[in-house]
Amino acid sequence: MRRRAHLGLLKIFKVLPRRVRLAIVHALAPSFSVGAICIVERADGAILLVRHSYRDRWGFPGGLLSRGESAVDGARREALEECGIDVEVVGEPAVVVDPGPRRVDIIYRCRTDGLVTARPMTPEVVDCRWFPAEELPELQHEAAGALVTLARITRPGS
Repeated sequence: MRRRAHLGLLKIFKVLPRRVRLAIVHALAPSFSVGAICIVERADGAILLVRHSYRDRWGFPGGLLSRGESAVDGARREALEECGIDVEVVGEPAVVVDPGPRRVDIIYRCRTDGLVTARPMTPEVVDCRWFPAEELPELQHEAAGALVTLARITRPGS
């Protein structure tokens, strides 16, 4: 009985106008926030970290995407807005879906030309520093997870 009702509803759904179908899907599907994280490496191998005014530990430049913005454009925008640097995205991104807070993070490995200086460009960021990759300070939970995820997909032979 349940199966027949399900099939009947799907037949009705099929003939609805596209806009109505999309409205139904958007009303019933869970919503997630989507952000971009930039793991920026300098020519000497140092990694850029930021300290946000609302967090205790160090993290990476990044933030929520604007409506209609591509993830790669959002990543570049966040690095420029937060630290005043232009970045080049390298390779394919990693994606982390965190169902608890309903958040999707798209993690990009980025690099800059030369030994650029980063500085806080917004009240949201109170400090920007380059750290040797082997001497990173205590990281935010999301930043540590982003490093692990990106390392997993970029290691040789994977």
